[in-house]
Amino acid sequence: MKRKIRYYRLLWLKYDLPAGLSVFLIALPLCLGIALASGAPLYAGILSGIIGGVVVSLLSGSPLAVSGPAAGLSTVVAASIISLGGYNTFLLAVIVAGLFQLLLGIFKLGAIANYFPSSVIKGMLAAIGIILISKQIPIAIGYDKPDFWTSGFPALFAQKNFLGSLQNFKLHISKGPILITLISLAILILLQKQFAKKIKMIPAPLVVVVIAVLLNLLFSNAMAAYQLKPTQLVTIPSNVFANISFPDFSKFFSVPGIWKDGLIIGALATLETLLCIEAVDKLDRHNRITPVNRELVAQGIGNMACGLLGAIPITAVVVRGAANVDAGGRTKLSSFTHGLFLLLAVMAVPFLLNKIPYACLGAILIVTGFNLTKPKLFRNMWSLGLKQFLPFIITIVAILSTDLLIGVSIGLLLSAFFIIRNNFKTEYKITTTVIDGVEVYYIKLNSNVTFLNKVNLRKALDQVDEDSVLTIDGAGCDFVDYDILEIISEFAAKAADRNIELHLEGIEKVNVTAVH
Repeated sequence: MKRKIRYYRLLWLKYDLPAGLSVFLIALPLCLGIALASGAPLYAGILSGIIGGVVVSLLSGSPLAVSGPAAGLSTVVAASIISLGGYNTFLLAVIVAGLFQLLLGIFKLGAIANYFPSSVIKGMLAAIGIILISKQIPIAIGYDKPDFWTSGFPALFAQKNFLGSLQNFKLHISKGPILITLISLAILILLQKQFAKKIKMIPAPLVVVVIAVLLNLLFSNAMAAYQLKPTQLVTIPSNVFANISFPDFSKFFSVPGIWKDGLIIGALATLETLLCIEAVDKLDRHNRITPVNRELVAQGIGNMACGLLGAIPITAVVVRGAANVDAGGRTKLSSFTHGLFLLLAVMAVPFLLNKIPYACLGAILIVTGFNLTKPKLFRNMWSLGLKQFLPFIITIVAILSTDLLIGVSIGLLLSAFFIIRNNFKTEYKITTTVIDGVEVYYIKLNSNVTFLNKVNLRKALDQVDEDSVLTIDGAGCDFVDYDILEIISEFAAKAADRNIELHLEGIEKVNVTAVH
């Protein structure tokens, strides 16, 4: 036992401690930026990172995944906080989301993500990227009025929202945030280039935050024209835990939207987590496979803790998991360590966090949003054909026009339409030949023929000419729906009247005399 403890201690010191520190340096600005994008208190983002690191890592079976607030949920969280009338009520939805995930894990429904078409998932992420970028633009140029984004994407361009806000831009934006945003974007873009691989160990978001803080100090002391307002800087109280919001349980059953939003957040968090787990497992050099149902239990408990303690919802996050792998993390102690570092930062040095300009966080999230909705993605989906591109692009348009749940549902329905249409074509095949002047038709039924094929099969049978021979071969079928058998039996009863010689192979007739 002592030897095993010593082994894990050495493993932690050599691999997981430096990896945890590296992930912490990436997670800190992202936690703040995602809380900002979500319209939640900034401490809520860091608190989510702490819960994702300290709580979820201990319960999870994944050695490398790292959990925390996710940019993909920020738009849903922001809309939910507004629709539910306040952050305290919204926290109840987070508890519902966690409970939903917990039940999915307990009932072993972790394979649910496999039933979402890839085109719809990519469309959902692309739409989130577009919304994420659009929400950061005012922050990036220093527009510090929180009422700029009070409605959905389409209503944003209504005269009262868009033009009204544009008229006030000169009163609220300033040169300092714009300059910080431009420099931050330039750094983030440059550090993604090939020549920057040599300094890969230094996280790009950390470089951006440090330079933004230095620029802010320069503006304050030497360039008064560029000085930032207090409302353009991160504000975290010195005693964070004294200002935490807790859920208002009195509204649990009086506000119906809590349950709807909770299920939406839970479903999206589950989907994002399972996709992340799959991606991180592929990066694992030791080929370890994460038990997905245990992961959902861990995420569910983590999100319930987030709701109870005043944090925004969490998922497993690809960016942090990939960073953990790149930094050499070996066990889930690296994720646990990153959570401890976040806890120490918020308790020991909140005054340093308050020097961070919102503009640099906005720039980080703009790049994050762009990575979700790159032009390359649209070109790739177009190259796959309309069956993939149409569900993808319609999911995006539907989400931007309505909301995430309706948009994804429309995308799923369109994908189902293509599946059904293909089913019409693939479940039977018709060939026609002429032998001794007599037309011979041969219909081969494939593996599964369902009621979905009724219309086309009936049409094909009606087109069989009189004085001909027809063979319907179902010998190789695994399943033939009763509706199909009924149509074939009805045709058999009438075939003699049209002088059609009918042969059935592997198909049993059913009684149609009682059919009304």
